[in-house]
Amino acid sequence: MLTVTYDRFGEPADVLRTAAVDSPTPGAGEVLLRMLLSPIHHHDLWTIRGTYGVRPALPSGAGSEGVAVVEALGEGVEGLAVGDRVAASAIPGAWAELVTARASSLIPLPAELPDESAAQLVAMPFSAVSLLEHLDLAPGEVLVQNAATGAVGRLVAQFARIRGIRVISLVRRGSGVEELAAQGIGDVIATDREDWQEQARSLIGEAHVAAGLDSVGGEASAQVLSLLGDGGRLVVFGAMGGSTMALPSGPIIFRNLRVEGFWGSRVSQEMSPEVRRRLLGEILSGLLSGEVTLPVAATFALDEVTAAVAATLTDGRQGKVLLRP
Repeated sequence: MLTVTYDRFGEPADVLRTAAVDSPTPGAGEVLLRMLLSPIHHHDLWTIRGTYGVRPALPSGAGSEGVAVVEALGEGVEGLAVGDRVAASAIPGAWAELVTARASSLIPLPAELPDESAAQLVAMPFSAVSLLEHLDLAPGEVLVQNAATGAVGRLVAQFARIRGIRVISLVRRGSGVEELAAQGIGDVIATDREDWQEQARSLIGEAHVAAGLDSVGGEASAQVLSLLGDGGRLVVFGAMGGSTMALPSGPIIFRNLRVEGFWGSRVSQEMSPEVRRRLLGEILSGLLSGEVTLPVAATFALDEVTAAVAATLTDGRQGKVLLRP
């Protein structure tokens, strides 16, 4: 079978290769999956660079999520059958024709959910609803976020709307406003405009901004912080623009602002099964109703992984880049 692998950390374009390897065999409690589609997430690229929170042993397979069909059952597996279509997440080596996964981690899928959405079902949507769950905002409260054209940013805006939470989204360029409008997402401000803060405060009006989400870092962190109301929380869950946050100390001190981190992987591990089921139900409900969408920018074959990574890193990309074995 074919798989995408790497034997040293570095830029994905430099270290990834597609190789033919022996097919895996499922152990007890595992299933063998035939992968249909798998997305390229930024955390996959950070893992390959060796800069993510978890560094795999090398050599390692690449990728972590996808939609698949059950090919074979390991000993003791119940509740699944060969031919079942499932969503698989947190599976090392997902960019492959065949992978093994714990049966208990798989999510059976309704027939009406397209493969393109099913491939992205867990990581980004679950991060978005987990962030909203963590913030615990009431209907009518206001949230500010940056990186709004990213996958999580788009999903936060959509799920927040369902929950009755208003989101003010910051993007780096004016074209981002149009991109989000095409997906039905409003209240978007481009920070390349000199009057962006005035625009944002006009949108906010007399409302209290209870929380801000920062996944960029650098100077962008301070942009979100500047819009928080007294006692507001800045929640940091990414650093796409820089590993150092530039935050003014005055507002944090005098306006009692809080800065806290959020790592979706850890939150997911600590989450109760009941909450997990409820949030997954919220995700499926939003996708099936059409209130939430998961666009796809392009699809590549496994042996085109270098081109797929380049497409993922292209500014203005609309949707996820997927790999098809």
